[in-house]
Amino acid sequence: MLDAKVSPQRKSAACAAHARRRFEELSRGGSSASVVATEAMVRWTRIYRAEAAFAEMGCDERRHARQVLSRPLWEEFEVWLKLQRTQVPDGTKIAEAIDYSLNAWKALTLHLDDGAVAIDNNLIERQIKPWKLGAKNWLFAGSALAGQRAAVLMSLVQSAKLNGLDPWAYLRDVLARIHTHPSHRLEEMLPHRWRPA
Repeated sequence: MLDAKVSPQRKSAACAAHARRRFEELSRGGSSASVVATEAMVRWTRIYRAEAAFAEMGCDERRHARQVLSRPLWEEFEVWLKLQRTQVPDGTKIAEAIDYSLNAWKALTLHLDDGAVAIDNNLIERQIKPWKLGAKNWLFAGSALAGQRAAVLMSLVQSAKLNGLDPWAYLRDVLARIHTHPSHRLEEMLPHRWRPA
């Protein structure tokens, strides 16, 4: 969560996938599946289907499309969630799922007003998944410094991928040139600014 005192101009966006996942888990129970969760998943599907249609758009065009197509879906969903919340008992899993979404509503819908804000952070989570899965393997990196160096290297590899680079080609070029590159221009070697020699 952002500290308003440190970054007063920034706003926190919540991940729709985290809110959606709570309903998804409750909708997968066969005969014990929650009817409310199943209906919520239908509504989440509509929202995500609309969002998928905006994937190739620029930020301004995406913001406009979200205002026209997504905002009504979110507004209808909010009304529906509030109604459902009055009908489910406190302390139940479905009440917790609804409360989670409603309590984070402003942050969940922040993306509607800014085409540059993603609906969820799934892209980033997919990028860090290999490192999370290997965490036990790297538990004993040798020292805190070795762990920090491994983290820097992993960050560079993932940043290279995000910028459409072949990580091996990027690292090979940077490591070959870094000893002669001026230290005051090191930012030129970062993946988003790097140009091959």
